[in-house]
Amino acid sequence: MRVAQISFFMDPEHREPQQLMHDWPTMVDVAEAAATSGVQVCVIQASSHRQTLTQGQVTYHFLPPGRYASSIARGATLRRLLRDLGFDLLHVHGLGFPRDVLALAQVAHGVPILLQDHADQPPRVWRRPLWRACLSSAAGVCFSARAQAAPFENAGLIGPATVIYEVPEGTCHFIPGNQVQARTATGLHGDPCVLWVGHLNDNKDPLTVLDGISAASERLPGLRLWCYFGSAPLLGPVQRRIDQDRRLRACVRLMGEAPREHIQQAMRSADLFVLGSHRESCGYALIEAMACGVAPVVTDIPAFRALTGDASVGALWPVGDAHSLADALVSTWAEVDLNLRGSVRAHFERELSVTAVGRKLSTIYRRVLEQHAGALQ
Repeated sequence: MRVAQISFFMDPEHREPQQLMHDWPTMVDVAEAAATSGVQVCVIQASSHRQTLTQGQVTYHFLPPGRYASSIARGATLRRLLRDLGFDLLHVHGLGFPRDVLALAQVAHGVPILLQDHADQPPRVWRRPLWRACLSSAAGVCFSARAQAAPFENAGLIGPATVIYEVPEGTCHFIPGNQVQARTATGLHGDPCVLWVGHLNDNKDPLTVLDGISAASERLPGLRLWCYFGSAPLLGPVQRRIDQDRRLRACVRLMGEAPREHIQQAMRSADLFVLGSHRESCGYALIEAMACGVAPVVTDIPAFRALTGDASVGALWPVGDAHSLADALVSTWAEVDLNLRGSVRAHFERELSVTAVGRKLSTIYRRVLEQHAGALQ
């Protein structure tokens, strides 16, 4: 089975391909995951640079659109790759490229196209006919959680004949480590040591999380929250909220950005992982935390329900409800000594690891090909 994983998204920073593979680990991880299940995988990535690289079992083709083409889907290089490599299935990442997908369908000569959501939202009304045509041309659409398809179905963009598949958008290679050694390396500590890795923005809702942390610290005086973040439009309000609360001043540390290697050590240091997201397409930081055995205490949204197995490990709390977060932190911390770390890692191995995601992708690919073959008969 020969599959091309295709992304039409152009890196706005115009990074070199090797750097992009380092900075976008999910691109590599998902391809490697499929390869572990015996799929012959090739990645085709829109890029400012033309280069072909091979890493492990996967070949990566970085393609610029070309001088006269607005997209790699309309360029001669992609058409040549499709012809020469003879793919059985095209797995396109992102729903927000309807023109590109329709152009791809024209040159794919009947090869089925599988689309995958990446935090996409239904478009404005006047763009919906184009999206509807794109989605109806697909052999199937993947979401991290089946419930995430509902807004597209309600908008009439996905019809009843379109097959919806459920698979995590990503996986990771993080592994648990010695917690004492990790805390020595990072300086993180706490009873519990709680970790946040996420932007400080309205969707992640750090202010509700701070309210929950403040309430929980009354019952957990040893609690410490360590916040790693990239973009931070709410940094001012977050800092003011901390400054105004003596409990938060004592237990919260804003750490800023850190390289992935440090984040893995921070996750090995932590007992609990917290996020207040209102909406996520997947939750890469949550996947990384669970890979390290950290118990999740995250919001009850479709993506997090899927990743945690409906809170079979850790806890889910209602969006915006600081009191429920405080209760969840206290109750989950009480379970950590009962080999919760081992249970979290075991869940990751079964459902979210490279091998698990590869198995799920392979199953989906085969179902798409079987459905496509049946439609041709």
